[in-house]
Amino acid sequence: MNKYAAEFFGTLLLVFAGLCTGVAGPIDNRQIAVALAFGLVLVALTYTLGPVSGCHVNPAVTLGSLLSGTISIGAAVGYWIAQVAGGIVASFIVWGLVRWSDVVDHTGTLGANGYGTHINAGGAMILEIVLTFLLVLVVLMVTSRPEQTAVAAVPIGLALGVANLVGVPLDGASVNPARSLGPALFQGGSALSQVWVFILFPLVGGVLAAMVAPLLKSVPSAGPAR
Repeated sequence: MNKYAAEFFGTLLLVFAGLCTGVAGPIDNRQIAVALAFGLVLVALTYTLGPVSGCHVNPAVTLGSLLSGTISIGAAVGYWIAQVAGGIVASFIVWGLVRWSDVVDHTGTLGANGYGTHINAGGAMILEIVLTFLLVLVVLMVTSRPEQTAVAAVPIGLALGVANLVGVPLDGASVNPARSLGPALFQGGSALSQVWVFILFPLVGGVLAAMVAPLLKSVPSAGPAR
């Protein structure tokens, strides 16, 4: 059960760090602060939990790993349950801080994802596919190379940070269904009615990454320029 516990607590800590930074962090440069929070905590968690569960902490990453043959369907289902539960508990903690501890929610939405203000639904779908494709592709590629094991956490964290730099000002940057479901459940309203976009399309990005990764792995190393 250690790997499922690792996915639960890892997702809880990832979502809490990112949401709390968005909700209560600095008003100026919030986009940078959120990107750093998500990226840096993922680096730390990958080094800490990677040897236990692989530190997926994201259903899209687990789906990509399942399609790549590095995890069984039974383990994947267990990971998904643990990740969703971790995201919901993290969101409850942030909701509790806002409701009972006088924390001001600067987002007004508990950090939930949404479209309609800076991007429309179709744009949000494309954005989530591309950004999640980036993250999952990086995860699948660097974790498949034994020589990069010691430093794999760094590019993975950087990929999540970049995804948030791009996505936060547009739709709040999901790239992780577990990150999106929790705050939508507690915020309700349009956040809940739109959450399907931020569950479905990151998964599509994970599927595409799993399809592309083998093609890139099969490309031979480039020789010297002639």
